[in-house]
Amino acid sequence: MSSPEGREEPAALGERFDAYRRDDGGVGVRNRVLVVPSVICSHVVAERVADASDRAVCVPHDHGCGQIGADHEQTERTLLNLARNPNVTGATVVGLGCEHLQSGPFAERIGEHGVPVRETAIQDAGGTEAALDAGVEATGNLADAAAAADRTDAALADLTVGVVSSDLSPSSSEVADPLVGKTVDALVDAGARVVVAGTERLVPHRDAAADRAASPAVAEATRSAGDRDAGRPSNAKRVARRAEVAEFDEVVGTWGNAEVAEFVPYGGRATIDGGLALVDSPSRFEEAATALAAAGASVVVHVTADGITTGHPVVPILKVTGDGTTAAALGDDIDVDARTADSDELLSELLRVAAGGRTASEAHGLTAFAINRVGPSL
Repeated sequence: MSSPEGREEPAALGERFDAYRRDDGGVGVRNRVLVVPSVICSHVVAERVADASDRAVCVPHDHGCGQIGADHEQTERTLLNLARNPNVTGATVVGLGCEHLQSGPFAERIGEHGVPVRETAIQDAGGTEAALDAGVEATGNLADAAAAADRTDAALADLTVGVVSSDLSPSSSEVADPLVGKTVDALVDAGARVVVAGTERLVPHRDAAADRAASPAVAEATRSAGDRDAGRPSNAKRVARRAEVAEFDEVVGTWGNAEVAEFVPYGGRATIDGGLALVDSPSRFEEAATALAAAGASVVVHVTADGITTGHPVVPILKVTGDGTTAAALGDDIDVDARTADSDELLSELLRVAAGGRTASEAHGLTAFAINRVGPSL
């Protein structure tokens, strides 16, 4: 197969690897049991449950109680779609018992999507230790099933790949972002689905961003997000400030050249079969990685000039930097040095990780998790 420009397809796109194909058609590159606290009050128990199994991961958060309206809906939507991520083989929900996001009904919602799910709540189980014991047993059963899961033949084009550039430093916008953009083009040309985060950077470029949309509906959603963000403080203030003085093409260097085929709300799930989707998320790494995982990404490419070293509980994070100082100081924490790598090499790294190879953050056991908020909690 050749690219539209007549170049030979990069070798990594033609190579096969073993992956996990889920019942909904998603292809995962990890096989993890997700332990989900439904509320901040149960996250310590949830973490202890996950710690008891090598196959389990936890997504501790400070939500689930005192949230109303859009904020509550966003938290529930995000956690639900994290449980549906193709890297997840099953989920254990751990609740308190009196929270707004009730663990029982929430677990039922997860199960409705075909994800094997178990649930325990501290008040219903008879206390902390009882809930812990129940959660450990349930998660262990799910982990045993995960160990027996069959793997299937796959290629990079079968994946959903997430992308976030968490700054607009010169080394990112001039070196690392264009490298990722070329890689995104190769993935999209091969039929993969790519989801990108970072909508606050579009505020000064709303019309240009809307012009990249593949349909009027996507254009309107993109422009509306820019209008909304223009009226409130950004939680990625440095990115927003730099976007004001940068050209549009510089701001969206990681997008490649494809049209934006879908606009995905924060915590929502991408539905296009292939192509480029924009996720309504800030560029701040922890919140962006969560949004990309909820959108269905099984691996995420993160451009960082600052040298953010943490990964994510659900998806492997491939760290890319174009900053020489960061690359020299954090050589063991960066996966790809964009100053010397080309797109074929980045695709080869993606292939290695998809085939089970660990990223730097996985090797160090570093994860961070956060969910973006619409407004204040009460």
